[in-house]
Amino acid sequence: MQLSVAPFGVFRLACILVFSLACNAIAHAAEAPLKPIKVVLVGDSTVTDAAGWGTGLAAIVRPEAKVVNHAKGGASTRSYTNAGLWKKALAEKPDYVLIQFGHNDQPGKGPERETDPATTYPEFLAKFVDEARAAGAKPILVTSLARRVFEGDKLRKDLEPYAEAVRKVGKEKDVPVLDLHVASKAAVEKLGPKESETWAPPPVKQPTGAPKPDRTHLNADGAKVVGKLVAEELKKNVPELVGYLK
Repeated sequence: MQLSVAPFGVFRLACILVFSLACNAIAHAAEAPLKPIKVVLVGDSTVTDAAGWGTGLAAIVRPEAKVVNHAKGGASTRSYTNAGLWKKALAEKPDYVLIQFGHNDQPGKGPERETDPATTYPEFLAKFVDEARAAGAKPILVTSLARRVFEGDKLRKDLEPYAEAVRKVGKEKDVPVLDLHVASKAAVEKLGPKESETWAPPPVKQPTGAPKPDRTHLNADGAKVVGKLVAEELKKNVPELVGYLK
C-alpha cells in the first residue's frame, strides 16, 4: 500500500511547491516598483488639456507615468505633420504615444487639413506608427471622440469612416486601438441630448443670433468622464499599462 501512495504524495507535494512559488512570484511582481515612463498625447482639440480629455487621463495615472500633452487645437493628421508638431512630439522621447485625430481631417476643413478616410488618413496614421516605432516608442491609436450631435436618439455617424480607418490601420500594423469613438458614443447616447450637454463648454458666441452650443469639446466634467473611458480602453488593450492607472 505504501508503494502505491508514495508517488501520489510526491506529486501532491510538487504541486503545492509549484503553486507556492507561483504565488510568491506574483506577490513579488505586484510589490515591484513601477518603472518610470513617459506617455505623449498627440491629436486635435478633443485631446488637449483645455478642451479635451487630456487632463482627465492625466488625473488617473500614477506618478510613475508622466503624461505630456502635445495635442493641438484645429490639427489634422496632415496639418500636424506639415507644421512639424509630430517631430516635436517624438523629440520628447516617449515610451508610449497615444494618437487621436479625425475631427479636422473631415471634408470642409480646407486642403491644408482635410484627408480621405480611404487613402490619405490611414497613410498619415501608418506613417505615425512607423516613425514612433523607429524612435523607440510604442504607438497606440485612438478612434475619434464622438460628436454629441443627435439625429433622433442616436448620434450622427459622420466620424465613423475615420474611426474605421483607425481600426484597419491598427489591425494591419499590429497596433493597440482604443475605440474611444464607440465608448464615447455609447456613453453620450445613454445620457441623451439634454444630459450630455453637461459635458460641454459654454456656448460659443456668434456675431449675430444666439450662442452656438459646443457639441464637440469637453468641459472639466466631460474630461473626467472621457479620461476614464480612455483608461478603461487602455486596461483592455494595453495590459502592460494597467499598473500605471489608479
